Amino acid sequence: MRSGTTDPSSPLRVVVVGGGHIADAVHMPAFRGLPGEIEVVAVVDATVEAATAFARRWSIPYASDDLNRVLDELRPDLVDITSPPALHHAQALAALRAGAWVWCEKPPGLSLAEYDDMVAAEREGGPYAAIVFQQRFGSGAERARRLISSGALGAPYAAHCQTTWYRDAGYYAAPWRGRWATEGGGPALGLGIHQIDLLLELLGDWNEVRAMAGRLSRDIETDDISTALVRFESGALATVVSTCLAPRQVSHLRIDLADATVELTHLYGYADDDWTYTAASHVEPERVKEWHATAADVPSSHLAQLRGLVADLRAARRPRASGADGRRSLELITAMYRAALTDTTVRAGTIAPGDPFYRSLHGDAPGWRPE
Repeated sequence: MRSGTTDPSSPLRVVVVGGGHIADAVHMPAFRGLPGEIEVVAVVDATVEAATAFARRWSIPYASDDLNRVLDELRPDLVDITSPPALHHAQALAALRAGAWVWCEKPPGLSLAEYDDMVAAEREGGPYAAIVFQQRFGSGAERARRLISSGALGAPYAAHCQTTWYRDAGYYAAPWRGRWATEGGGPALGLGIHQIDLLLELLGDWNEVRAMAGRLSRDIETDDISTALVRFESGALATVVSTCLAPRQVSHLRIDLADATVELTHLYGYADDDWTYTAASHVEPERVKEWHATAADVPSSHLAQLRGLVADLRAARRPRASGADGRRSLELITAMYRAALTDTTVRAGTIAPGDPFYRSLHGDAPGWRPE
């Protein structure tokens, strides 16, 4: 393991890859939220000029456009990947092969093939690659997961997972957005993946999906809206809606169970007050009291996930949102695209090497354009 990972008095040495908006607005504040635990030692960007500008803003001592050189010279403990999606695969592989752990922004790759490559480069005890799925790390999600998995709310019946956001033409002016080869997919992959990951965190494994996708407005290659119907192993049914065309933006999750309806309404992050529990008429008031938060409110955030990742790195154990756990949402989204583009029902575990959808979310269909 890297120097400093086993000594809690030494900060973990971090390299940030991609000095864009998400690194500026979210990742660097998260790192600064763990003083003494994290030391950002370098930033890597597409050009030295861009890297240097980012380094100056955050007082980072090293700036470069060459990730391999930085890995060789600095030997970091953790590589934080915030670059455009098409770069995630190669950059994660380079970091893992150099012995550094990885924290990678969504999506984890452009395909299941790319993700499985990443996992194959991991080693027992680390390094591991964790995916940024911060929605599952707030105290509200932890409480809901505990209540649902324990059976305290009864059997799950129905769910709705909604990511209805708005992204205008200017958003898609970035040359990599809205293209299969560089973004990988449409709103389900680029926007809705966080809510989809949270849905899977709360309801567990799924076994079949049917879906539709369309391009209704934006001048892009991929879809700008998709809908899916998912059956879970529990028997529960869920609808999943992801779009970039909604003037009133909201992220909404609703789960109806035998004894309660659980709802979360937010946009890009939540606190405990954003969760509501509605009891069925037969539920005793004393049971309802047990459903509400009693511990400290921990909002969903990159910082909440980062705290756990740092602890896992120091303990040399696999972090949450990595390996099979980090793969689940990408597999479901891939299955949604396959179901939509082939007009079939897709079952879990059936998209494997040799299947064109294993290599890309649109199944290598030449010139496909949803209408």
